[in-house]
Amino acid sequence: MDYILICLVSLIGSGLTLFSGFGLGTLLTPVFAIFFPIELAIGMTAVVHFLNNLFKLILLGKHADKNIALRFGIPSLIAAFLGAWLLTRISDMSPLYSYSLNEKIFEITPVKLVIALLLVFFALAEVLPFLSKLSFKKEHFVIGGLVSGFFGGLSGNQGALRSAFLVKANLSKEQFIATGVIIACMVDVSRLVAYNKLESFRDSEVNYGLIGASVLCAFAGAYLGNKFIKKVTISFIQKLVTAMLLIFAILLGAGIL
Repeated sequence: MDYILICLVSLIGSGLTLFSGFGLGTLLTPVFAIFFPIELAIGMTAVVHFLNNLFKLILLGKHADKNIALRFGIPSLIAAFLGAWLLTRISDMSPLYSYSLNEKIFEITPVKLVIALLLVFFALAEVLPFLSKLSFKKEHFVIGGLVSGFFGGLSGNQGALRSAFLVKANLSKEQFIATGVIIACMVDVSRLVAYNKLESFRDSEVNYGLIGASVLCAFAGAYLGNKFIKKVTISFIQKLVTAMLLIFAILLGAGIL
Protein backbone atom coordinates (compact mmCIF):
# COMPACT_ATOMS: atom_id res chain seq x y z
CA MET A 1 0.00 0.00 0.00
CA ASP A 2 2.80 2.43 0.90
CA TYR A 3 4.58 1.88 -2.45
CA ILE A 4 1.40 2.34 -4.49
CA LEU A 5 0.30 5.51 -2.70
CA ILE A 6 3.70 7.20 -2.57
CA CYS A 7 4.57 6.34 -6.18
CA LEU A 8 1.21 7.60 -7.43
CA VAL A 9 1.59 10.90 -5.58
CA SER A 10 5.19 11.23 -6.85
CA LEU A 11 4.01 10.78 -10.44
CA ILE A 12 1.14 13.27 -10.19
CA GLY A 13 2.92 15.75 -7.93
CA SER A 14 6.00 15.92 -10.14
CA GLY A 15 3.87 16.69 -13.18
CA LEU A 16 1.98 19.40 -11.31
CA THR A 17 5.02 21.09 -9.83
CA LEU A 18 6.64 21.40 -13.25
CA PHE A 19 4.03 24.02 -14.11
CA SER A 20 3.49 25.78 -10.81
CA GLY A 21 7.06 25.79 -9.48
CA PHE A 22 5.84 24.08 -6.30
CA GLY A 23 3.70 21.14 -5.27
CA LEU A 24 5.74 17.92 -5.14
CA GLY A 25 7.01 18.44 -1.60
CA THR A 26 3.61 19.69 -0.51
CA LEU A 27 1.83 16.61 -1.83
CA LEU A 28 4.48 14.01 -1.05
CA THR A 29 5.37 15.02 2.53
CA PRO A 30 1.95 14.17 4.01
CA VAL A 31 1.92 10.79 2.27
CA PHE A 32 5.38 9.90 3.63
CA ALA A 33 4.14 11.17 7.02
CA ILE A 34 1.46 8.47 7.04
CA PHE A 35 4.16 5.81 7.27
CA PHE A 36 7.09 7.67 8.90
CA PRO A 37 7.73 10.34 11.61
CA ILE A 38 7.16 13.86 10.25
CA GLU A 39 10.82 14.94 10.43
CA LEU A 40 11.85 11.77 8.58
CA ALA A 41 9.02 12.28 6.06
CA ILE A 42 10.38 15.75 5.29
CA GLY A 43 13.90 14.37 4.85
CA MET A 44 12.85 11.51 2.54
CA THR A 45 10.74 13.93 0.51
CA ALA A 46 13.79 16.19 0.20
CA VAL A 47 15.77 13.37 -1.44
CA VAL A 48 13.03 12.71 -3.99
CA HIS A 49 12.57 16.45 -4.52
CA PHE A 50 16.28 17.03 -5.15
CA LEU A 51 16.78 14.17 -7.61
CA ASN A 52 13.61 15.12 -9.46
CA ASN A 53 14.81 18.73 -9.72
CA LEU A 54 18.08 17.51 -11.22
CA PHE A 55 16.09 15.60 -13.83
CA LYS A 56 14.00 18.71 -14.61
CA LEU A 57 17.24 20.66 -14.91
CA ILE A 58 18.30 18.30 -17.68
CA LEU A 59 14.98 18.85 -19.45
CA LEU A 60 14.73 22.64 -19.14
CA GLY A 61 17.96 23.97 -17.60
CA LYS A 62 19.11 25.74 -20.76
CA HIS A 63 16.26 28.26 -20.41
CA ALA A 64 17.25 29.47 -16.91
CA ASP A 65 18.17 33.07 -16.13
CA LYS A 66 21.44 32.40 -14.33
CA ASN A 67 21.78 35.93 -12.95
CA ILE A 68 18.45 35.76 -11.14
CA ALA A 69 19.12 32.17 -10.10
CA LEU A 70 22.30 33.24 -8.30
CA ARG A 71 20.87 36.44 -6.77
CA PHE A 72 17.92 34.51 -5.36
CA GLY A 73 19.50 31.09 -4.93
CA ILE A 74 22.58 31.89 -2.83
CA PRO A 75 20.55 33.57 -0.03
CA SER A 76 18.07 30.68 -0.27
CA LEU A 77 20.85 28.12 0.18
CA ILE A 78 22.18 29.85 3.30
CA ALA A 79 18.74 30.38 4.86
CA ALA A 80 17.63 26.83 4.05
CA PHE A 81 20.46 25.44 6.15
CA LEU A 82 19.35 27.60 9.08
CA GLY A 83 15.75 26.47 8.68
CA ALA A 84 16.77 22.83 8.48
CA TRP A 85 18.99 23.25 11.54
CA LEU A 86 15.99 24.63 13.44
CA LEU A 87 13.98 21.58 12.39
CA THR A 88 16.63 19.29 13.90
CA ARG A 89 16.26 21.20 17.19
CA ILE A 90 12.48 21.34 17.52
CA SER A 91 11.92 17.78 16.28
CA ASP A 92 13.17 16.46 19.65
CA MET A 93 10.87 18.61 21.78
CA SER A 94 8.18 17.02 23.95
CA PRO A 95 4.54 17.03 22.72
CA LEU A 96 2.56 20.17 23.52
CA TYR A 97 -0.67 18.23 23.90
CA SER A 98 -1.94 14.68 23.51
CA TYR A 99 -5.42 13.20 23.30
CA SER A 100 -7.07 9.88 22.54
CA LEU A 101 -9.65 9.04 19.91
CA ASN A 102 -11.06 5.53 19.55
CA GLU A 103 -8.35 4.28 21.93
CA LYS A 104 -5.60 5.73 19.73
CA ILE A 105 -3.31 8.42 21.12
CA PHE A 106 -2.54 11.50 19.01
CA GLU A 107 0.22 13.97 19.88
CA ILE A 108 0.54 17.61 18.86
CA THR A 109 4.27 18.34 18.78
CA PRO A 110 6.03 21.69 18.24
CA VAL A 111 7.40 20.66 14.84
CA LYS A 112 3.97 19.53 13.63
CA LEU A 113 2.32 22.72 14.82
CA VAL A 114 4.97 24.99 13.27
CA ILE A 115 4.77 23.22 9.91
CA ALA A 116 0.95 23.21 9.98
CA LEU A 117 0.90 26.99 10.51
CA LEU A 118 3.37 27.49 7.67
CA LEU A 119 1.25 25.38 5.34
CA VAL A 120 -1.85 27.40 6.20
CA PHE A 121 0.03 30.57 5.31
CA PHE A 122 1.16 29.11 1.98
CA ALA A 123 -2.41 28.09 1.18
CA LEU A 124 -3.87 31.48 2.09
CA ALA A 125 -1.20 33.21 0.00
CA GLU A 126 -2.88 31.70 -3.05
CA VAL A 127 -6.52 32.52 -2.26
CA LEU A 128 -6.64 35.74 -0.21
CA PRO A 129 -6.68 38.82 -2.49
CA PHE A 130 -4.39 41.01 -0.36
CA LEU A 131 -1.75 38.23 -0.28
CA SER A 132 -2.10 36.98 -3.86
CA LYS A 133 -1.69 40.55 -5.18
CA LEU A 134 1.62 41.11 -3.43
CA SER A 135 4.27 42.25 -5.90
CA PHE A 136 8.04 42.01 -5.59
CA LYS A 137 10.83 43.81 -7.44
CA LYS A 138 14.18 42.38 -8.46
CA GLU A 139 15.77 44.41 -5.67
CA HIS A 140 13.86 42.23 -3.23
CA PHE A 141 15.35 38.95 -4.48
CA VAL A 142 17.86 38.67 -1.62
CA ILE A 143 15.08 39.04 0.96
CA GLY A 144 12.88 36.67 -1.03
CA GLY A 145 15.65 34.11 -1.16
CA LEU A 146 16.26 34.31 2.59
CA VAL A 147 12.56 33.99 3.48
CA SER A 148 11.67 31.19 1.05
CA GLY A 149 14.90 29.31 1.74
CA PHE A 150 14.39 29.41 5.51
CA PHE A 151 10.85 28.06 5.25
CA GLY A 152 12.04 25.50 2.73
CA GLY A 153 14.61 24.17 5.17
CA LEU A 154 12.16 24.17 8.06
CA SER A 155 9.11 22.63 6.41
CA GLY A 156 10.15 21.51 2.93
CA ASN A 157 7.68 24.03 1.47
CA GLN A 158 9.29 27.06 -0.12
CA GLY A 159 8.22 26.86 -3.76
CA ALA A 160 5.11 29.02 -3.28
CA LEU A 161 7.11 31.93 -1.87
CA ARG A 162 9.82 31.51 -4.48
CA SER A 163 7.25 31.59 -7.27
CA ALA A 164 5.65 34.72 -5.81
CA PHE A 165 8.95 36.55 -6.33
CA LEU A 166 10.01 35.05 -9.66
CA VAL A 167 6.64 35.57 -11.33
CA LYS A 168 7.32 39.33 -11.14
CA ALA A 169 10.69 39.05 -12.90
CA ASN A 170 9.28 39.22 -16.46
CA LEU A 171 10.59 35.76 -17.31
CA SER A 172 9.21 33.59 -20.05
CA LYS A 173 7.34 30.44 -19.04
CA GLU A 174 10.41 28.30 -19.73
CA GLN A 175 12.72 30.71 -17.89
CA PHE A 176 10.39 30.84 -14.90
CA ILE A 177 10.34 27.04 -14.59
CA ALA A 178 14.06 26.50 -15.23
CA THR A 179 15.23 29.33 -12.94
CA GLY A 180 13.00 28.02 -10.16
CA VAL A 181 14.45 24.54 -10.62
CA ILE A 182 18.04 25.78 -10.19
CA ILE A 183 17.12 27.62 -6.98
CA ALA A 184 15.19 24.60 -5.68
CA CYS A 185 18.26 22.39 -6.24
CA MET A 186 20.40 24.77 -4.20
CA VAL A 187 17.89 24.75 -1.34
CA ASP A 188 17.63 20.96 -1.48
CA VAL A 189 21.41 20.52 -1.19
CA SER A 190 21.54 22.82 1.83
CA ARG A 191 18.69 21.21 3.74
CA LEU A 192 19.79 17.65 2.98
CA VAL A 193 23.15 18.39 4.64
CA ALA A 194 21.31 19.59 7.75
CA TYR A 195 18.72 16.78 7.71
CA ASN A 196 21.55 14.27 7.83
CA LYS A 197 21.97 15.27 11.47
CA LEU A 198 18.54 13.85 12.30
CA GLU A 199 18.97 10.55 14.12
CA SER A 200 15.94 9.03 12.38
CA PHE A 201 17.37 10.06 9.00
CA ARG A 202 20.57 8.08 9.61
CA ASP A 203 19.23 4.83 10.96
CA SER A 204 17.30 1.87 9.59
CA GLU A 205 13.98 3.76 9.53
CA VAL A 206 14.84 5.14 6.10
CA ASN A 207 13.29 3.02 3.34
CA TYR A 208 15.69 3.47 0.41
CA GLY A 209 13.72 1.16 -1.84
CA LEU A 210 10.64 3.31 -1.38
CA ILE A 211 12.67 6.46 -2.05
CA GLY A 212 14.04 4.91 -5.26
CA ALA A 213 10.60 3.94 -6.51
CA SER A 214 9.30 7.41 -5.69
CA VAL A 215 12.16 9.05 -7.60
CA LEU A 216 11.51 6.99 -10.73
CA CYS A 217 7.81 7.88 -10.66
CA ALA A 218 8.68 11.53 -10.14
CA PHE A 219 10.95 11.37 -13.21
CA ALA A 220 8.06 9.96 -15.22
CA GLY A 221 5.76 12.73 -13.97
CA ALA A 222 8.24 15.46 -14.93
CA TYR A 223 8.74 13.92 -18.37
CA LEU A 224 5.01 13.69 -19.04
CA GLY A 225 4.43 17.18 -17.66
CA ASN A 226 7.04 18.55 -20.05
CA LYS A 227 5.16 16.93 -22.93
CA PHE A 228 1.81 18.47 -21.95
CA ILE A 229 3.05 21.80 -20.62
CA LYS A 230 0.82 23.85 -22.93
CA LYS A 231 -2.41 21.96 -22.12
CA VAL A 232 -2.65 22.52 -18.36
CA THR A 233 -3.62 25.79 -16.66
CA ILE A 234 -1.72 27.20 -13.70
CA SER A 235 -5.03 28.18 -12.08
CA PHE A 236 -6.19 24.56 -11.77
CA ILE A 237 -2.84 23.45 -10.36
CA GLN A 238 -2.76 26.22 -7.75
CA LYS A 239 -6.29 25.44 -6.58
CA LEU A 240 -5.44 21.75 -6.18
CA VAL A 241 -2.24 22.45 -4.26
CA THR A 242 -4.05 25.00 -2.06
CA ALA A 243 -6.67 22.40 -1.13
CA MET A 244 -3.99 19.82 -0.31
CA LEU A 245 -2.12 22.36 1.81
CA LEU A 246 -5.15 23.12 3.94
CA ILE A 247 -6.14 19.46 4.38
CA PHE A 248 -2.63 18.43 5.41
CA ALA A 249 -2.22 21.44 7.71
CA ILE A 250 -5.41 20.54 9.58
CA LEU A 251 -4.47 16.86 9.95
CA LEU A 252 -0.89 17.67 10.94
CA GLY A 253 -1.85 20.41 13.37
CA ALA A 254 -4.36 18.08 15.03
CA GLY A 255 -1.66 15.43 15.51
CA ILE A 256 -3.41 12.92 13.26
CA LEU A 257 -0.40 12.67 10.94
